[in-house]
Amino acid sequence: MHYVSVEGLTKSFGIKPLFENISFHISEGDKISLVARNGAGKSTLLKILSGREFADEGKVWVNKDVEVALFEQNPDMLENRSVLDNIFHHEHPILNAIKRHEAAIDANDEAAIGASLEEMDNLGAWDFDSKVKQILGKLNIHQLQQDVSTLSGGQRKRVALARTLIDIGFEHKHVLLIMDEPTNHLDVQMVEWLEHYLNKENITLLLVTHDRYFLDAVCEEIWELDRSTLFPHKGDYANFLEKKAAREESEAATIDKARNLYRKELEWMRKQPKARTTKSKSRQDNFYEIEKVAKQQLATQQLELQAKMNRLGGKIAEMKKVYKSFGEKTILKGFDYTFKKGERVGIVGRNGAGKSTFINMLQGMEQPDSGKIVIGDTVVFGNYSQEGLTIKEDLRVIEYVKNIAESFPLAGGGSLTAAQFLTLFLFPPEQQYTYVSKLSGGEKRRLHLLTILFRNPNFLILDEPTNDLDLPTLAVLENFLSEFGGCLVIVSHDRYFMDRLVDHLLVFEGDGNVRDYPGNYSQYREWLKSQEAEAKEEKKEAVQTVAAAPVAEQKQKRRLSYNEQREFDALQTQIAALENEKIEIEAKLNSGSLPFDELQKLAARIGVISDTIDEKELRWLELSEMAG
Repeated sequence: MHYVSVEGLTKSFGIKPLFENISFHISEGDKISLVARNGAGKSTLLKILSGREFADEGKVWVNKDVEVALFEQNPDMLENRSVLDNIFHHEHPILNAIKRHEAAIDANDEAAIGASLEEMDNLGAWDFDSKVKQILGKLNIHQLQQDVSTLSGGQRKRVALARTLIDIGFEHKHVLLIMDEPTNHLDVQMVEWLEHYLNKENITLLLVTHDRYFLDAVCEEIWELDRSTLFPHKGDYANFLEKKAAREESEAATIDKARNLYRKELEWMRKQPKARTTKSKSRQDNFYEIEKVAKQQLATQQLELQAKMNRLGGKIAEMKKVYKSFGEKTILKGFDYTFKKGERVGIVGRNGAGKSTFINMLQGMEQPDSGKIVIGDTVVFGNYSQEGLTIKEDLRVIEYVKNIAESFPLAGGGSLTAAQFLTLFLFPPEQQYTYVSKLSGGEKRRLHLLTILFRNPNFLILDEPTNDLDLPTLAVLENFLSEFGGCLVIVSHDRYFMDRLVDHLLVFEGDGNVRDYPGNYSQYREWLKSQEAEAKEEKKEAVQTVAAAPVAEQKQKRRLSYNEQREFDALQTQIAALENEKIEIEAKLNSGSLPFDELQKLAARIGVISDTIDEKELRWLELSEMAG
C-alpha cells in the first residue's frame, strides 16, 4: 500500500536552499532513516510530511487512510496538566477507562479501583491496558499525577514518547510514524526495548537518529540529504558509508573533468567578441553549465590532528572513600578510584543513578558528603555538559570562537587558526559569519563541543555528547577523540560511540554501588543479558513451583486486599485464556494454509501474547508471595 508520495519538493530559508526538487515514495512496512548534517533540513522535511510546515514548491500526497504521527525533538505538552492527562489526551471510551484505572491505582483508591476493574471488564480493555502498562513501565513513567511543568527535559521526552506509542497502538489504522531523535534521554535498556517494540509492531517508519546501532536494528534503508539533494541507499549503515564513498569518488572524477574543460572554455570565453553568433551563443550557455559543475565543493575533509596538550603530571585524579547521597538516595558509598594517564572511561547506568553528580564532583562543582577527591596540578578539565552554550550577547560564530583563542596549537609544531578549526568541524567559511542565534539546535551543540575542544584540555569530560549531533559531526568527533592523548571520561547511552572510544566502564548500579567492568559497552551488555536470562529462568522455576502447590494451601496463605484478591483471581483466568489463544494460533501457523498477510498478523500477535503471559505470570508470582 502506498502511504506517501512526494514530487519536486523545494524549501529554502532566505537564500539558503535546504532541498531542491526532491521526489520519493513511502510504502507500507518501509523503515527508513534520514541522515544529514545539522541545519540541512531534516526536521523541516519531517514537519512538511506531517503537515506542520509547507514547502515552497512541489506536491505531498498522503493516502487518505493513513494517519501521520510525528514525534519531535522538542515535543509540545499540555502545560500545567498531569502526566496522565498528557498521555491519555484522546476522548475514547477505552482510553478513558484505562486513564481512570491508572489514576485509581496511582491514588491507591480501593473504591475507584473496584469500579475501574468492572468498567475495564465491560469494555474488554485489558489487552490494550497490558500494552499501555508495558510502555509506561519500560519508559520508567510511574508518577502519573505529577504536573509536566515540574519534569526535566528527559522526563518530558519520555512522556511524549509514551503518548506517541500509545496513540499509534490504539489507532488500529495505517500509521506512518515519523520520529526525530527518539533515543535522546533514553538509557540503554529503554533504547533496546524501543528497538524491539518498533520491529515487533510492524510499523511504517521514517526516522532521524544519531544512534548507529539503533539505526541498524530498526531501519532497512537510509536516505541522505546532502547539498539539497536526496540520495537513497538500501541496507545498513556500513553499506551506506561504502556506497556514499563510491558516489563521492565518482562525483569528484566528474568535477575534475569539468574543471579541466572549464579552464579551456574560460580561455575561449575571454577571447570572444561581445557580438556572438548563434553557434557561439550555444557554446556560451554550455559554458555556464560546465562552470556550475566545476565549482561544486565536496568538502568531506576528515579530521586528523594531534593537539599539543598541556603535559599531564604523575598525579591526575584520586577519589578516596567518597560518600554522596541526596536524602535517602545514595549515589556513592565509600568509592575509591585513581585515574591514570591516557585512561578512557565510560560512565553508564540508569537515568538518575548519579552519573552527572559523579562528574560534577570530579571537577569540584559539587562536594562529597565525606571522603577526599584530589586533582593533580597539571590537569586542565574540558567539560561538555548537556546545558549547552552560554552566550551573553549575540556574536558571529567566528567571533565567539576567537574570544576563546586565536589559534589551536598542534603537536608537530604550528597551529590552526580559529577559522581553520571551524572548517574542520563542519562550519564552512560562509557559515562562520552567521550569528550564533541563527544556528539550528544541532549546530549550536556542535559549536559548544568545538569551543570545549578549542580550549585544548588534557582531561575531557563529555556528558551525553551525541545528543542532537548529526552523524557526519559524530564521525569528526570520533576521529578527534581517537587521537586524543589525555584522559577521557564519557557519559553516554550511544553504544557505538562508547564501543569505539572507551577501554572500560564504571557502571552505576544504584544504591551507591559502582562496578568497574573491564571491557567495552557491547561486551558489558552481553554479560548483563546473560545475568538477566539466568535470573528470569530462576523466577520462572519459582512460578512453576508455586503454581504446583495445592489451591487450598494457596488460599490459606493469602493476605491480600480486596482489589489485590480480585486482580489475583483475574490473572489466573487471563493467563489460561492467553495460553489457549497461543495454542490456537500455533496450530494455525503450522497448518500451512494461510495467506502471507494473515501469517504476518498471527506471528505479530503471538509475540504480544508471549510477552503478556510473561508479565502476568511475574505479577501473579508477586501477589502469591505477598499472600504467603
